[in-house]
Amino acid sequence: MKKCMFLMAGYPATGKSHMCNLILEKYPQFEIVNQDVLKEQKWDEYGFNSIEEKTRLEMMAWDEYYSIIEKKMKNSEYIISDYPFSDKQKGRLAELSGKYGYEVITIRLLGSIDKLYDISMKRDLNQNRHLGHLVSKYHKGDVMEDRTQADCLVTYDIFKERCIHKGYDKFQLGHLIEVDASDFSKIDYDQILKDIGSFFRE
Repeated sequence: MKKCMFLMAGYPATGKSHMCNLILEKYPQFEIVNQDVLKEQKWDEYGFNSIEEKTRLEMMAWDEYYSIIEKKMKNSEYIISDYPFSDKQKGRLAELSGKYGYEVITIRLLGSIDKLYDISMKRDLNQNRHLGHLVSKYHKGDVMEDRTQADCLVTYDIFKERCIHKGYDKFQLGHLIEVDASDFSKIDYDQILKDIGSFFRE
């Protein structure tokens, strides 16, 4: 079995985490590396009082992310990771996969920006969503009952701008499987899981 890394890419709110969970259920030999989890851990550990401090913690999380990826590659582990990847991450991931002889498969989930924004907003307003994503000042234990008052909520215009101009819809490293996530009920997850299996079992 070849060494491989799956990257769940594409627009925000397209069900990348759900897809990861399905893959892990079917192929438990994969190890997940989740940048959002690392970022949230940094927010809880250090807290932040400004956008600048928040950004510094995010950069620390990215450094840890690449360190974990490299460690797993050194150990020839199967890797899966989800994020709205762009060219910002492509160079480093390409470098690491080339260095350790990894085959990369990008699963790029796209869809209607209007529908995805609605999903994104519902997710942000849910109390299960880490508050650090929504505010410019955060310390562990902070609570906001009315999340519509958060000062970093993503507006529709910002969401659309990111989708169109950050290259989420064009990111590809290695092989590509593209999925229309406009309607989750119409996604053929079984076929995607079969396609995935064919890559690393060759």
